[in-house]
Amino acid sequence: MIYYCKLIKTMPMTPKNISRRTFIKNSAIATSSLSLLPMISIEQLDPTLPLMTRDFGKLNHQVTTFGLGGQASIQWTPADVDPVAIIVKAFNLGVNYFDTSNLYGPSQLNFGKAFNKLGLIPGKAGYNEKLRKSIFLTSKTGLRYAKGDLQVPGLFNYSNGDDGSHAIDDVKRSLTQIFGDGKGYYPKGAYLDMVLAHTIAQQPDVDAIMEGYDNPDPKAERIGALAALLDYRDGTNTTGLNPKEEKLIKHIGFSGHHDTALMMQLIRRDHKNILDGMLVSINANDKLNFNMQHNVIPVAKASNMGVIGMKTFADGAMYTKEATWSNNPKHVVRSVGSSEVPYAPLIQYSLTTPGIDTLIIGIGQISDNIAHCQLANNIAASQITRDGLSAAQRLQIEEWAAKVKNGQTNYFQIKEGGLSAVHNIKLEKAKSNLLNLSWDTAYAGEHPIDKYLVYKNDELIGNIAHQPQISDKPFSFHVKVKADEQNNIQIVSLDKGGKKVASDVLKA
Repeated sequence: MIYYCKLIKTMPMTPKNISRRTFIKNSAIATSSLSLLPMISIEQLDPTLPLMTRDFGKLNHQVTTFGLGGQASIQWTPADVDPVAIIVKAFNLGVNYFDTSNLYGPSQLNFGKAFNKLGLIPGKAGYNEKLRKSIFLTSKTGLRYAKGDLQVPGLFNYSNGDDGSHAIDDVKRSLTQIFGDGKGYYPKGAYLDMVLAHTIAQQPDVDAIMEGYDNPDPKAERIGALAALLDYRDGTNTTGLNPKEEKLIKHIGFSGHHDTALMMQLIRRDHKNILDGMLVSINANDKLNFNMQHNVIPVAKASNMGVIGMKTFADGAMYTKEATWSNNPKHVVRSVGSSEVPYAPLIQYSLTTPGIDTLIIGIGQISDNIAHCQLANNIAASQITRDGLSAAQRLQIEEWAAKVKNGQTNYFQIKEGGLSAVHNIKLEKAKSNLLNLSWDTAYAGEHPIDKYLVYKNDELIGNIAHQPQISDKPFSFHVKVKADEQNNIQIVSLDKGGKKVASDVLKA
């Protein structure tokens, strides 16, 4: 069911006296001109129910469909905004997924101040362990190595921490800023629910974080982030970088918004299945680019990963901000949508994309006037089931969103897209009259891939259903041949829209 609502009533409230019951009764979603979208009154919602949650992959946690992002005013804070109040209000309204990073300036410190007010700091008076376990806190590291030289050409390798830091330094920086004194100390019992390798965008990023992953060696000159994060998840010391055998994190994942193929490669290379979560860009202009929804998202879900959506508003580019990276408070969008670009359909498009478990949204401002409170309205818009929009409704939102900045909103995403041919096609002899044809997945365009058609000398001899490729094991098909016969073998990718793309011809 889709939860769409009209503005019923606005009443002044303070952060101290606002309750979930009052919030549900009075939150508003701007009405939309999208005629296909069903509209219901907020009074139809049951105010006694908690916020909607979804299963979060294999993580054994129910996450609210709305997650609080650690950017916007929590990172780039305008002078008249209290970032701590945003976090506290989100928690009090029932949000249980929180996102931050070692690349978000003061964001982690702001979470620390909020968590102190909420009784979420282990060892402090008033600490509520049950409440701490009820939320899911994710931070990120943009540092690719846990040990060794960081200067690698083409490598994204950044942190707001000290020069020369490595990935585990970022983990401990998160803990001290959120739970400790901000100077290195963190209390016993402090932990992060998940740490993501931040912004996987280029091939060197994948190669670096994977270094030493298969066979960690404490004597190695370089050790990638994943091997060390695994030590700090399991309390082991295979890398020699966790001598106290601390357990500081519960899950490991990665984030990306640029290259869907590279993200798919990373999942396939994770043969130990340690990647539990993926943060990925997903909005209504996704399919105008090398899209996520038909490529890496199905692969992540087939691997039973928890999938977090982001950039539903294209980092503000759907509104007043230019389509470029945010870097100051003036870039923070503080309106609740606009008459030209209603916000609720954008949120609901992301949350009805198959595979998305929760959606993080940065908040520009909160207000006691519900009509002007981004947080309240975005949470209300997020109360939607996975199938809450029909295919026709999603298509209508895509058509409407494509008119915003002429569709050029997703500056962070590779532009080239479209159905591709299969990759790494090989033909090897299996038996005297049998050849083994193998290949890696094609990439999808506007429509999901349906199947692969195998041709021998222009005759269809095989019809293989597509499925997400979650490991390095390729697709395969046996081709029967006769002795001294010349054959031309070709694979055609076919998507569910009927489009076909042929591979190169292999001669056998």
